[in-house]
Amino acid sequence: MKKYFALVLIVFYSCTTQKKINSTNAGNCNSLTADGRLFTSAYQQYAGEYKALCIQAYNIAALRLDQILNDSNSTKPKAIITDIDETILDNSPYSVHRALYNLDYEPKTWGEWIAMANADTMPGALPFFKYAASKNVEVFYLSNRAESDRSGTLRNIVKYGFPFADNNHLILKTESSSKEGRRKKLAENYDIVLLIGDNLADFSDLFDRKTTEERNENVQRAAGEFGKKFIVLPNANYGDWEGAFYQYNYKRPPAEKDSIIKSILKNY
Repeated sequence: MKKYFALVLIVFYSCTTQKKINSTNAGNCNSLTADGRLFTSAYQQYAGEYKALCIQAYNIAALRLDQILNDSNSTKPKAIITDIDETILDNSPYSVHRALYNLDYEPKTWGEWIAMANADTMPGALPFFKYAASKNVEVFYLSNRAESDRSGTLRNIVKYGFPFADNNHLILKTESSSKEGRRKKLAENYDIVLLIGDNLADFSDLFDRKTTEERNENVQRAAGEFGKKFIVLPNANYGDWEGAFYQYNYKRPPAEKDSIIKSILKNY
């Protein structure tokens, strides 16, 4: 564990060189969703509290890993399943670039960003996964990135030296955006000791395309797993928590999205 915490400090200070994006000629943001992503991206990029939350999550993961390895009687090889975006890689520059032009996510520009392979690492991620690998625990990178994004994704994680950064350990989206089938397939041959992600659907199909009320109810149902097998990273920038507001229809016009959000917020 001492080796792990030393790695946290080394990698944290060496991986904070994200290029600043030139906002010259950018348009004026005039929607709640665009302006909101600028605000949440500022938090993600500069708030010490955000970095502390990420490091805290990975510290808990390391502690749990040690406990599991000490107590486990399974004969299967051990493995961790981790999400990629906002779990091991920071894509906030993409959100900023789009928001500055009052635009949201769209597949073409997302693919272009991935192809650049310039996403920085999330605080605490790299030292944790190196620590897990040192304990002979395999790592599977399970993402809903498209198959066409495989090359850029691999180049990005290889660049930082993430362990098991190869095609066999990179599991991308197939027919379904649900990750449940892919998790179950891996569990046939591996003892999945930890699941790590920023979105509740990274952990269980209890959270797949559910309403806000259902998601919150199921968090309570699965409360015993958080910090035990489920390790959650913070992400205020995007996720199913937002999609649930729109019944997962992300193509709604910005004004309609703004109206929905304003209508549900608590006020006094």
